Amino acid sequence: MKCEIEEFIGYLHNTRGTSFNTEISYERDLRKLEQFLKDKGIRRIRQVTEAELNSYVTYLEREEFAASSISRSIASIRAFFQYFFNQGLIPKNPADTLKAPKVEKKIPEILSVEEVDLLLAQPDEKTIKGIRDKAMLELLYATGIRVSELIHLSVRDVNLKLNYISCSSMEKSRAVPFGNTAKKAVETYVEQARDVLLKENDSPNLFINCNGTAMSRQGFWKILKYYAKLAGIEKEITPHTLRHSFAVHLLQNGADLRSVQEMLGHSDISTTQIYLSLNTNRIRNVYKKAHPRS
Repeated sequence: MKCEIEEFIGYLHNTRGTSFNTEISYERDLRKLEQFLKDKGIRRIRQVTEAELNSYVTYLEREEFAASSISRSIASIRAFFQYFFNQGLIPKNPADTLKAPKVEKKIPEILSVEEVDLLLAQPDEKTIKGIRDKAMLELLYATGIRVSELIHLSVRDVNLKLNYISCSSMEKSRAVPFGNTAKKAVETYVEQARDVLLKENDSPNLFINCNGTAMSRQGFWKILKYYAKLAGIEKEITPHTLRHSFAVHLLQNGADLRSVQEMLGHSDISTTQIYLSLNTNRIRNVYKKAHPRS
């Protein structure tokens, strides 16, 4: 199946325009399946049956892979076999009936407005690195974009005149507005810090690391952890925490769910509704504390 996997990844890249991270994820899932089937003596895609694929899912469950990981693997497998079925290279899609385990949606950790203010106040704006870090944190909280979207922003994706950024995914793009605080931070970064960090390198990316190349996810993770510790925030903060906080704070201040869904880039509103439940819990707690007959 090695050649088929390579062909499928090529299709995702050239025809679907998927991101590098998506392609890596698909390939990793399919390579695991390939090894499992190879151990059973199955080396050709036409030999794969529904029974073998169900056996593989059972194996993943027995090995105690997370439900979310199994669901992702099943999605990769289904897309893979559907592609070759559509090409007429297999008579039947053996993955057509595969069902993903139910994934429990965990309530994400969020920061209070006061904690966000404290976090964003940590970068030292007297230094080049601090100016950059301030711009990254302010823009991330102001827009709620994913960290992968933040680090892949190009200079031309940011419209400082109209206060919005353009984010593109594999199937659609969206425009997300941001406020004047983030605008000022990004302007300062572009005017005072970006060229210094670039040195003599040439990169379309907006945010540059200290080596003069594009910022990485790991690099941003370290930055966030550093400032959270500096701010004395004891919550477990991940790069997604500011995205979660952005959504909840918007809903707390009266934003409608559809608008938040659009800004976050969620294809399914049920994904956005988890933030609504967080907001409802907050209101309930306020009521219990404040109402004399609660």
